Amino acid sequence: QLQLVESGGGLVQAGGSRRLSCAASGRSFRSYSMAWFRQAPGKEREFVARISYSGGSTYYADSVKGRFTISRDNGKNMVYLQMNGLKPEDTAVYFCAADAPPPNGEYDYWGQGTQVTVSS
Repeated sequence: QLQLVESGGGLVQAGGSRRLSCAASGRSFRSYSMAWFRQAPGKEREFVARISYSGGSTYYADSVKGRFTISRDNGKNMVYLQMNGLKPEDTAVYFCAADAPPPNGEYDYWGQGTQVTVSS
């Protein structure tokens, strides 16, 4: 069992930066692949970024590549999403998710989400 709690959302101007955090509680966090997803009003949830259990491999949606960076600190049971060059279309609720080993792209645990609003 893994519990995830996101934080760091808020209101930011276009072009600005924000760092989201995801705190994980539960055993074996370091064995989980982790990801960030987002859901904008009236739209389906979409993938943003993924990081392997070791942090050695990352993958990004084309829409955020070069602007967002996912990272993790297994010693602190934390996952981060550094967001730079924010655009109004990045406005969404951002969710942290965990994929139990072996990773199969089906995320087993989800946080409650944190709202990011980018003003133009």
